[in-house]
Amino acid sequence: MNMNTQYDFSPLDPSALSHNLQEDRKSSTGYWQDAWIRLKKDRAAMLGMGFILFMMLSAIFIPMVSGISYADQDLSQTNLPPSMEHYFGTDNLGRDMFIRVLYGARISLSIGVVASLINLFIGVLYGGISGFVGGRTDRIMMNIVDILYSVPTLLYVILLMVVFKPGLLNIYIALGISYWLQMARIVRGEVLKIKEQEFVLAARSMGASSRRILFRHLVPNAVGVIIVSLSLSIPDAIFTEAFLSFIGLGVSAPMASWGVLCNDGINTMRAYPFQLFFPAVAINFFSDGLRDALDPKMRR
Repeated sequence: MNMNTQYDFSPLDPSALSHNLQEDRKSSTGYWQDAWIRLKKDRAAMLGMGFILFMMLSAIFIPMVSGISYADQDLSQTNLPPSMEHYFGTDNLGRDMFIRVLYGARISLSIGVVASLINLFIGVLYGGISGFVGGRTDRIMMNIVDILYSVPTLLYVILLMVVFKPGLLNIYIALGISYWLQMARIVRGEVLKIKEQEFVLAARSMGASSRRILFRHLVPNAVGVIIVSLSLSIPDAIFTEAFLSFIGLGVSAPMASWGVLCNDGINTMRAYPFQLFFPAVAINFFSDGLRDALDPKMRR
């Protein structure tokens, strides 16, 4: 090594340093920006999201401007096949199936979203506290979850619906009570893994409270698995509501969810198959679109 080497330690121009920092900020992307960039590159996911958006907008606006109610009956136009006047035909009471399918999307979507939000609140709170506290508290809380998890979720929902009686509000309650178990287990596992990392120790050494560590450091770092689990719970809740309505424990007549329409259509399947075909296709297409758009495992 040449000990006589000369080095130029001239001071850096402050304006150049500021410019470089601004360029770095522009080139860096946050978590949500990066997720959106990756999502846009996935054609199946974008098609799924486009279909979901189309269904949501159609369910909201088309019944508003059509001038036809989901409950309007015309006994002179019963069981008509699909036509330009009635795109999906009519049912045995002369009600327009197209409007009823779109109105059913409102009911089914609201049930999926409300059940998932309740799932998010209870599951993240319960699982986060269990994983963060650990020890005996964690064992007791997870034993409760394991006991409840040993009974099929659908059986819970059916028993609760029998107790609460059929109705839209009671479906919200029943799904919310029973759908948080999987979320709690997922969040608890993530918190157990993340809480051993160095940044948590650094937060403790700086005097951060347990509440701040849990909700400002641990839960945000588990947001990826939380979003995936939450997104998958929406189609699951829609299928559960459809099954409940199919067996007569869902929304009450004349309200029309997709499950109610399938239940009505099964009785006339041989003579008028279109009355079952359209709501069944809506359930499957919408749920598949959600999974394509939101589940990364389905896009690999």
